[in-house]
This record gives sequence, C-alpha cells and structure tokens, in this order.
Amino acid sequence: MPSETAFADPERHLVRYSGHGSFSPELVLRAAGTSVFTESGRELLDFTSGQMSAILGHSHPAIVSTVREQVARLDHLHSGMLSPPVVELARRLAGTLPEPLDKALLLTTGAEANEAAVRMAKLVTGRHEIVSFARSWHGMTQAAANATYSAGRKGYGPAAPGNFALPVPDRYRPAVVDADGDLDWRRQLDLGFEMIDAQSVGSLAACLVEPILSSGGVVELPPGYLTALAEKCRERGMLLILDEAQTGLCRTGDWYAFQHEGVVPDILTVSKTLGAGLPLAAVLTSPEIEQRAHDRGFLFFTTHVSDPLPAAVGNTVLDVLVRDRLDERARVLGTALRDRLDKLAARHEVVGDVRGRGLLLGMELVGDDVLGPGGADRLGAAVTARCFELGLHMNIVQLPGMGGIFRIAPPLTAGDDEIARGVDILDEALTDASRDL
Repeated sequence: MPSETAFADPERHLVRYSGHGSFSPELVLRAAGTSVFTESGRELLDFTSGQMSAILGHSHPAIVSTVREQVARLDHLHSGMLSPPVVELARRLAGTLPEPLDKALLLTTGAEANEAAVRMAKLVTGRHEIVSFARSWHGMTQAAANATYSAGRKGYGPAAPGNFALPVPDRYRPAVVDADGDLDWRRQLDLGFEMIDAQSVGSLAACLVEPILSSGGVVELPPGYLTALAEKCRERGMLLILDEAQTGLCRTGDWYAFQHEGVVPDILTVSKTLGAGLPLAAVLTSPEIEQRAHDRGFLFFTTHVSDPLPAAVGNTVLDVLVRDRLDERARVLGTALRDRLDKLAARHEVVGDVRGRGLLLGMELVGDDVLGPGGADRLGAAVTARCFELGLHMNIVQLPGMGGIFRIAPPLTAGDDEIARGVDILDEALTDASRDL
C-alpha cells in the first residue's frame, strides 16, 4: 500500500519530465467516461481525452471487457510470434484506409511509430534528409525528436544532420501574405522548399507532417496545401509521411484527417487514438514500399512489437467506432462545441481565434495585445488553473509563445450536457482570469 508520505510529496521520487511545467496539483484515483476523480473527491471534466488518446472516454465497458478476457488468455509473446488479434487488426486497419495502404506494423507509441516510418523511408529511398513543420511534435525518440521543432531541442547536443523545418501555414498569424493581407500559403510553401533545396545535399528522403498541427497550436492546413505538399515531395522523389497520432480514428469527423483533402500518404502513422488510452501504434504503408524495405533488411525489432493484448484492444476500438458511428458523432458534437466556443469568443475580447475540425479544436488568446509581451502565456496559465479549480481539465500548450493556445479535445463519447458544462466553466474561467490580470 502506498504511504501517506508518498501522497503528501509525490514529486520526491519522480523525475519531472515536462520541461519547465509541473504535475497536476492533485492525484487522480479513478476515471470513468468523460471525468476523472481526484483524491479529494473532486470531479474534473477531461477535455484532453487523457493524453489526447482516450477517444472512447475512460474505462469504456467494451475496453474493460477486452482487457480482462485477453490478459487471461494471451498478453505478450516473443516479437517474432504472431497471434490472431495482431493479424486481425492489421487486416481491419487496412480496410479503413484507401489503397495502397495495406501493410501494418503494430507498435506502442507515436514516437516509436514515427521512428519506424522515418527509418523505413531512409532505407527504401537510400537517402537521409527529413522535412517537417516548424512547431511540429512527432515524439522524443531520436529520429522523431530530430523532426520535432516545437520544444525539446536545446541542451541535448547536435541533432542528426539533414533535418529541415518548413514554415507553418498559420492563417491566423500569417508569415507570408497576399495583397489582401491573408495567408499566401502557396508562396510560403515555395519559399520554404527553395530554402530546403538550397540546404539539401541531394538526399531528401521524406516529409513528416501532421494534417492538423496539434501541439503546434491546432493549425489546420489550408485547403489545397496537402495536395501541393505531396506534389513537392513527388518532384523530389521524397516519401510523404503523415502523423495522425491525434487526428486519426474519427477525432476530426473523418476516419483520418488526410481524407478531407483526398491525399493518400506513402506512409501513415497512427497511435494515441488507436489504443483509446492504451499503448498501441501502427505504421501503415503500401506493399511496394514494404517489399523494398524488406529486401533491404528493414529492422525494427522491439520488445512489444505485435503484442496481442494491445492489438485486441485496437480491434475493440474499431468495433466501437463503427458500431456507434463515432465519425458522425465527432462531426455533430464538434459542430455544437465550435458553435459554443464561437459565441464565447464573441463575449471575450481576449479570445482571438477559434479553429480546428471535429472534436480537435483550438482557442487562441490575445493576451500580448492587452497585457504586453508574455501576456498570452500568463493569461493562458491563469485560465487553465481556474478551469482546474472549477472542474475542467484542458490541455494547454505551455511552451514559450504558445501558452495562450488551448487544445480542446473531449472524448468522442462525451454527452451534450458535458460539452455545455465544459464551455460554461471555460467562460467563467476567462472572466475571472481576465479580471484578475
């Protein structure tokens, strides 16, 4: 049994791993549906879906049942052995995707999936240079971290050579504008690749991007951008890798966010939402790319590759998504949430923008304009803390310069009343924090 001392000082034996941030002020004892419950008995609406993963909410009966049954039958195997849940999940994932994404590699985390995807791209192209968005987040393992620009680059020594950042096409704060002052994303994309071509040693292997930058501020790519990016890749013989850790599996109202644009990537990575809170990820690609990788000795042998327990959970996640039509529910619930947030923005001058798709929405504060440099970060932190006090947990990107951008992503199973209650709490928190600052 844990001691009272451990509960009184939880950080005494824990490494702090979130940069300059800290842990939540209360221990969580249990979770159910859209709520988590702290040791003091408080209920918090979870508008982060855990770590943006629990799309079916917490302790979903179907997931609980699958874990109980599967762990008693078959939980872990040697990585070279296969089991029915693994073979079935690979088949079913391919069935949710357009041709030719028919081949799956089952792993544990998004970082691991992106690591495998980059490794595969380098092997099959015979090249090593990787392009990704500035403000991207693809994970903290080596190749994934090298392609991550939103945080975590300083103090760790040199990154691997051949990683290039592409400017983010942010329509709210455009860096390159047309005659009307709107984002000129085509010119920005052209300029970005002109710079990349100038720096490249002729070894461009892949472009790794999210179709909606989540940690980078919930930035949705403009219509036509992903198509143009895919063409840039084809012109250079690069592979296009899409990271749908947070956007995949119905979160945005489509099964996958890339379907909104009609672009099919060469390699797709999914994680977070695939396990609905349990550690499960996948890399999906074409038979042609998989064959080339295999012929060249592709190696990504991990302790938990193709584990049966998480694969069984993944099959159950697909069952629930299809049975309950959660892609449709994400569209309907997302529209209702967006409408409430738009009305809230109209009442608060510190809210500058509401954006996103389905149940992955962002709200950006304009505290710098009102409170001076760093004001948005301070206001964002104050709003987050007040929301916590009032019973709402929201995921805020607490990185310098992005502290005033909220990621709002409740489970796809949330109720209309919970959506309304969460926005009401946010409304009150904005009022209180704005007044106090």
